Amino acid sequence: MDARHFFEGRQLLIATQHGKEQVIAPLVEKSLGVTALTPDDFDTDLLGTFTGEVERGDDPLATLRKKCQMALDRYGYDLAIANEGSFGPHPSAWFAGADDELIILIDRQQGLEIIERELSLQTNLAGETITSENALRTFADKALFPSHRLILRRDATSTTGLVKGIGDWDTLLNAWRQTMEQHGCAYVETDMRAHHNPTRMKVIERATEKLLEKVHTRCPSCEAPGFGIVRAVKGLPCSLCHQPTQSTLAYVCQCAKCGHEAERRHPHGKTQEDPMYCNYCNP
Repeated sequence: MDARHFFEGRQLLIATQHGKEQVIAPLVEKSLGVTALTPDDFDTDLLGTFTGEVERGDDPLATLRKKCQMALDRYGYDLAIANEGSFGPHPSAWFAGADDELIILIDRQQGLEIIERELSLQTNLAGETITSENALRTFADKALFPSHRLILRRDATSTTGLVKGIGDWDTLLNAWRQTMEQHGCAYVETDMRAHHNPTRMKVIERATEKLLEKVHTRCPSCEAPGFGIVRAVKGLPCSLCHQPTQSTLAYVCQCAKCGHEAERRHPHGKTQEDPMYCNYCNP
């Protein structure tokens, strides 16, 4: 039985206020046979904002679960999907910014919670104190403005004089001049809200695709949808000294419903690691 059988003909709520349904809705409707609905009065900013007016009290995964559960409770559906993004240094390439997108599908009818993640270096994440019009133009160009909108405020942590969603040069220049006159400094940053950031929207799209791949993978034990990778096992042996390295040897997959686990070897059939990645041969 195809996993689509569990969802076909049902209504799925997309818990967002920032236009994420643009990429999520077509994918879930085609893949699962659902009708995707997006509420027009659901305020996800209550759980935190990128710009700090509302602090996020929980970690990203807890916030994501809360967002989805809030939407289900408020609108009375039993099937919903939600996304939560966070930004900062990449965990292994710390010198580069990263977009870390979590996405969740909660099905109360089936008792399922399926989660996927997409960690991407594809982001225009940036922020800078700007003291001249030339510097403002340079920053705006690098940030892919105006297709990607900007935010302006007094400094990196203040919400004073905060202007969001700036999408044209005249508005940006006027806001920068006014902030400089009032405070003597101005901080410009990328607007990371999905509907103002096409690059982020593409990462959300990829996260949705990965989630749907997991949904369509059935558990070998109970046959529920949502059997997928939950963690990696390190220890791929070095081809020269045969000692275990920090590279991935296998992946552990787990069922989203019954918790059944199974180990899968490296997906590309790799059985040995290059000595350049070995702590013994190349300390």
